[in-house]
Amino acid sequence: MVSLFPFSEYWWFYLSFTGFVLLLLAIDLGVFHRKAHVVSFREAAVWSAIWVTLALVFNYLFYQYALWRFPQNERLAGLGINPAAAARQAGLEFFTGYLVEKSLSVDNIFVFVLVFRYFAIPSQYQHRVLFFGILGALIFRAIFITMGAMLLRYEWVVFLFGAFLIFTGIKMLFVPDRGFHPEKNPLIRLFRKLVPVTDSFEGQRFFVRRGGKWFATPLMVVLVFVEATDIVFAIDSVPAIFALTREPLIVYTSNVFAILGLRAMYFLLAGAVEKFHMLKYGLALVLIFVGLKMVWLNHAYGGKFPIGISLAVISVLVGVSIALSFLIPKRSAPADAA
Repeated sequence: MVSLFPFSEYWWFYLSFTGFVLLLLAIDLGVFHRKAHVVSFREAAVWSAIWVTLALVFNYLFYQYALWRFPQNERLAGLGINPAAAARQAGLEFFTGYLVEKSLSVDNIFVFVLVFRYFAIPSQYQHRVLFFGILGALIFRAIFITMGAMLLRYEWVVFLFGAFLIFTGIKMLFVPDRGFHPEKNPLIRLFRKLVPVTDSFEGQRFFVRRGGKWFATPLMVVLVFVEATDIVFAIDSVPAIFALTREPLIVYTSNVFAILGLRAMYFLLAGAVEKFHMLKYGLALVLIFVGLKMVWLNHAYGGKFPIGISLAVISVLVGVSIALSFLIPKRSAPADAA
C-alpha cells in the first residue's frame, strides 16, 4: 500500500507537531494550572471547547496542506493518485480517527472516576495526576503506533488485530463487568513492595523525603494505576484507528489530539459519566465494525473501505448509544449486591 506521508519525507512534521504539543502542555501546567485548584464545570467546558476547536482547526489546516502538497509530489503523480481525492481522504481519516479515540476515551473517564473515588483523591489534585498521566500516555501511544506501523506491513498481523478487535467488541457486549479492585492489580502490588508509600497526601507532590529516605505518596500510586490503565486501553484504540487508516502520521496526530482533551472531558463528564450506560454497547459495536474492516470489508472493497461510510457508521453507533442512555433508564443494582 502506498503511503501518503512516508516518515522519510515527513519526519519534520512529526518533530514540529510533537514540539507544538509539548509547548501546549507546558503552557497548560505552567500558566493556567500552576496552582492546585478544583476545576469547575465552567472551566472544564471552556477547556473542552478549546481542545476540540484546536483539533478541528488542525484537521482543516492538515487537509489544506495535503491539497497544496500532493499535486507537487512527483511520487504520487507517477502512481496516478488523484491529489484532491487523496487530500480529502486524509482529512476524513483524521476526523474519523479522532472521533473513535474520543469516544473510546469515555471508558477511560469512567475508570478515572472509580480510581479517584477509591483512593479518595482530593479534587484539587486530580488535574495534576491526569496531566502527568496523559503525558505518559502520549509517550506510550507513540511507542504503540510505531510498533503498529511496523507490524501492519504483514498481512497476517492485520487479520490478527482485526480478530482481536472483534473479540474485544463481542466481550464488551456479553461479558458483565467484574467490578473494580485496584488493590489486586499486580503492578500496584509490585510498586508497593518496591517503593515505600506514605499513609497521607503531601500536597500535590508524588514523592517526599523523610529521614533521608524517599517515599512515594498515594498520588504516585494513583498515577501508576492511571498509566497502566491507559496502556490497556491503547491495546484497543491504536489498532482501531489503524483499521481506519494505514498512515502513522494520521494515527499519531488524531490520537494525540483526542488524549489532550481527555482531562477537560473528565472534569466535564465526571459527575454524569455513569448515565452513559448504553455507550458501552455502542463502543463494542464500533470495535466489531473496525475489526470487520481489517479482516473483510477492506478486501471486499478493493483494499480500502470508503472512509465516508465508516465515519457515518461510527457516528450513528455512538450517537444512538448516547441517546438510548437517556431514553432507557439504568437498572438499579439490588441492595444486597451493592
